Amino acid sequence: MNNYDDQIKKLSPLQFKVTQNKGTEPAFNNEYFDEKRDGIYVDVISKKPLFSSTDKYDSGCGWPSFTKPIDQKEVAEKNDFSYGMIRTEIQSTETNSHLGHVFNDGPKNKGGLRYCINSASMEFIPKDKMQELGYSEYLHLFEEEED
Repeated sequence: MNNYDDQIKKLSPLQFKVTQNKGTEPAFNNEYFDEKRDGIYVDVISKKPLFSSTDKYDSGCGWPSFTKPIDQKEVAEKNDFSYGMIRTEIQSTETNSHLGHVFNDGPKNKGGLRYCINSASMEFIPKDKMQELGYSEYLHLFEEEED
């Protein structure tokens, strides 16, 4: 793992609680649950792309939900037995930060998975800022929508 101490020091208290202490932000009261713009969501610490708005959908759970990550290698699945439940935690591969959980109740026609992710673990990069901010290699994700 790379050293991200400087980035971790810049996190808000909520971002720190979520990413470093496996916390959860409030449902329906977080930054991106109802974000509708095209763009990508990157790890708040490493800035590596994690999810695309092209895979985002309204699951009704109150957190941003995605059918898949941009690159499966950027997320790691871990068993989570906290709170008397059996769940699959999702962490950022690069930073080991807690992102959220993955469930098997997503849209069947998109693979059946729901990546339920805390807004506090991500930063949204709007499509119109992607090139300027160094994410132009991911603009291809939106080509089909421009037909």
